[in-house]
Amino acid sequence: MELVVYSIITGILIGIFSTSLLRWYLKRNVNFEGFDVKDFVKILVSFFVTTGLFGFLNFGLGYAYVKLGPELTEAEIQHFENYDAIWIWIVNSLFIIGAWTVTYLVIKLLLKLNKDRIERLELNTHLKQAQLNTLKGQINPHFMFNSLNNIRGLMLEDVEKSREMLTKLSEILRYSLTKNNIDAIAVEEELEVVDNYIDLSKIQLEDRLEFVNEVDKETLKLQIPPMIIQLLIENAVKHGISNLKQGGRIVLNLKQEDGLLIIEVKNTGRLQIGKNTTQLGLKNIRQRLKLLYADKASFNLSEITGEVVAHIKIPLA
Repeated sequence: MELVVYSIITGILIGIFSTSLLRWYLKRNVNFEGFDVKDFVKILVSFFVTTGLFGFLNFGLGYAYVKLGPELTEAEIQHFENYDAIWIWIVNSLFIIGAWTVTYLVIKLLLKLNKDRIERLELNTHLKQAQLNTLKGQINPHFMFNSLNNIRGLMLEDVEKSREMLTKLSEILRYSLTKNNIDAIAVEEELEVVDNYIDLSKIQLEDRLEFVNEVDKETLKLQIPPMIIQLLIENAVKHGISNLKQGGRIVLNLKQEDGLLIIEVKNTGRLQIGKNTTQLGLKNIRQRLKLLYADKASFNLSEITGEVVAHIKIPLA
């Protein structure tokens, strides 16, 4: 019984000592981030050295017990005779240290894979945010360029209209700057910008532009990406109504349906995308929806019976 207890205790202590030395060496000398042949050789050499150390200590302490310990019983003598061959000690040491080394390397591999996964997720998150901020930055200049051109044309003709336009422009610019760092706003906030943009456009287009607002009141508090509706309205004015001598009508429709927010903008005209146009606004809308909602959102642009129809579906959950 004493031999069993002695063997268990010394085996545990020798194992902890040997593997602690091996772990200390591996942590300081093996590059698990950029693993190559040299690192493999280091692991192999340190494994055999540790195996030799473990076997030597195990054999030495066993020998010391025989020479210095209590008198052995016949069963204990038989036990030592069974393990007297050196190859048994070698196999035993190789198995124990080998099992520990494999377990350690597997754990290091799993930790590295998990670390890489977390880094990829963080990188994708930062990349997504950077892309969103870039897209927002590309959208904002449309307000300024279009409105400043209108002000320049009216400055010498009608001061009051120019002042009114400047007021509307300042409201739009304030909105675009304050909401540039967020990904969602209430529908009612977006509609205030739309109203300002329509007022600006009506100063230039006058009776040629008719705007119809068909917004379900239940959608006013829902969250949407900022400037999505405004950009649809701007495209409808710029590429639709402003190109028609007789003008036309823009209809904005918002409603909830099957867990989705349906945004529809219709304008008089034909769907004609010029070869020289960048289609930046449409690309921005698609990319922003993709980044924010993956495949859960959709955006379609089509022509139906003399009207261009922009159709967006955004998940509410």
